[in-house]
Amino acid sequence: MTTSTTATSSGLLVLRLGVGTIMAVHGTQKLFGWFDGGGLDGTDRFFTASGYPSGRMFPLLAALSETLGGIGLILGVLTPLAAAAILGTMLNAISVKWGSFFAPNGVEYEVILAVAAASLALTGAGAFALDRFLPGLRNYKLSYGIAAIALAFIAAGITLLIRN
Repeated sequence: MTTSTTATSSGLLVLRLGVGTIMAVHGTQKLFGWFDGGGLDGTDRFFTASGYPSGRMFPLLAALSETLGGIGLILGVLTPLAAAAILGTMLNAISVKWGSFFAPNGVEYEVILAVAAASLALTGAGAFALDRFLPGLRNYKLSYGIAAIALAFIAAGITLLIRN
């Protein structure tokens, strides 16, 4: 591995670990109520108040997307799909909070997570990842990232159409 490849892969590892950990923690807050989260009951109330049809489907989908997408990024496994799960969730979060860009009620946090997820989808996980051992992802192609981003936008769009 060249110095340039090592440096790039190291940077991607840091990005994956940071974004993946943040998203996995957020997902487990929704899923299990860990880290002072509301669990599925609290998440369901928030989603219902935000215009999503009541029921467990959307809170569970968001919680699993964040948790599994985060774990996928941490491990660097199925990185395009992990990034798509996070990007799609963040696109929905941005639509719910839209109004102001900056804190305290802005969307800048969700936007930077969406940008990071899209970037990882386009670049792949780097050399320090389990994707390196998967035949289809060993030699990463830009088309994988573009397809992942398209999937995220399509899934987010369908979800937003269902939202009241």
